[in-house]
Amino acid sequence: MTETIIDMRNVRKAYKTGKVTFEALKGIDCQVKRGEFVGVVGPSGSGKSTLMNIMGCLDVPTSGEYKLEGKMVNSMTANQLADIRNRKVGFVFQAFNLLPYATAFENVEVPLLFAKVSGRKRRERVIELLTRVGLADKLGNRPTEMSGGEMQRVAIARALANEPDIILADEPTGNLDSKSGMAIVKLFDELHASGKTILIITHDANIAAHGERVIRIKDGLIETNGDLR
Repeated sequence: MTETIIDMRNVRKAYKTGKVTFEALKGIDCQVKRGEFVGVVGPSGSGKSTLMNIMGCLDVPTSGEYKLEGKMVNSMTANQLADIRNRKVGFVFQAFNLLPYATAFENVEVPLLFAKVSGRKRRERVIELLTRVGLADKLGNRPTEMSGGEMQRVAIARALANEPDIILADEPTGNLDSKSGMAIVKLFDELHASGKTILIITHDANIAAHGERVIRIKDGLIETNGDLR
């Protein structure tokens, strides 16, 4: 049987502002197998970005259990969570989150610097990744010199830098025109075909439908967790 890489049991997440407590996730049960391509779809405010933050160890549950590759995340230290984020998870965001004054090469190089990869290996890896996403001729370009689609490709290359087990993409086509957006989705299809575990968080059901199954979330709860095959 395929290994369960993400395992959430009754996960809740609450935020407190003054005397007001807002519960973003209200008891999530969710499992993702290694190598799956899953779409997570829901309206604004549904809790899908909070779900992604917990899956990617950017945050921890208020209660419930979250196991990543069989290891309990809830009790991990800040340093342990940071290590997981750098080694195990690649993030792709709607706003690209590129360093504005750094070149495409330098942006992709950042995770490798944190991982203390040698200079020669960093250069080889960055060139390999930018070539893989079709940007071999853009190594020296800064974000202001690239289109939205190109910036998102740089972000995907950066997400792949340390060969993560999971790619988490939060509205990755949200700032792109339809043609550029579909090109990015096609790239995710190719990454999935190569064996990556991919979760795309989106409000667009058509984008989510590229996954093998779709998790629908509303008001902090999973409505459906269907298999599309």
